[in-house]
Amino acid sequence: MEILANGPAANEAMMRAHVNKLTVLIVGLLLFSSVSASFAEVQSEEIRLNGRIVLIAFRGLVEDHLEGVRGGLKALAATEDARSGDWERIKAPLGQFSQSIPTDAAMWFAKSDGSYFTVQAGGAAKTLKDRDYFPTLLAGQDVEGSLVISKSTGARSVIVAAPILSGGKVIGALGASISSENLSNLVHDNLGLPSDVIFYALNAQGQTALHGMQNLIFEFPSDMGDESLKSAVKKILTETEGSESYTFRGSPRTVLFEKSRIPGWAFVLGVAGR
Repeated sequence: MEILANGPAANEAMMRAHVNKLTVLIVGLLLFSSVSASFAEVQSEEIRLNGRIVLIAFRGLVEDHLEGVRGGLKALAATEDARSGDWERIKAPLGQFSQSIPTDAAMWFAKSDGSYFTVQAGGAAKTLKDRDYFPTLLAGQDVEGSLVISKSTGARSVIVAAPILSGGKVIGALGASISSENLSNLVHDNLGLPSDVIFYALNAQGQTALHGMQNLIFEFPSDMGDESLKSAVKKILTETEGSESYTFRGSPRTVLFEKSRIPGWAFVLGVAGR
């Protein structure tokens, strides 16, 4: 298990240290040359940051977390235990890895026929064969950022998974179903953003993967607002980075956005009412 101790756990520790340094700076949050009066009272004039830096911190935190999970799964998938395809040999190291993940992910092992086991509940009665991401795993490719309602927990989840190859063939996959709510909480807890700061991430289809307002997770914002919001979503999904203004539920908003290393995702940050 040394590979786990020096792999994703170490990555997570490095990421947390990086974010903690950023948090000290983020107390000087400056968005579009303006900051809320209540927040200005506690900021230091020497450490004001613009919204782009905060957006980078938000994006980096999520990307590092998901990629750390993916790296750990790939390392496990390359072990003899995983290549055996024997759940009794896989469940212990997979369970140990799950304990290093602060978002409390549901960890699973799937066979090539779609049947699967979870660390939390053992063998499942359902199958993953009908999941959109499953053919990608069978083709020998990693999955990162697919959005699903978890069959094992019922939670709105982000999927990260890696195929298991043995003898040149895919015999199964190891995966993590990471609660979108928990991942959004990770952002909130680590970055310590003011209450009027809006943050969210969209996938390639314009579905909300993460959001500071958790009731909006998995919603399609283009279906929830006026034409200005539909236009903004289109721009956010097609351009690499930029800023955009729109109206949401009668409130004007101006946001910064940029594309992610996570396939198809875009991260967005702004201030309510501005």
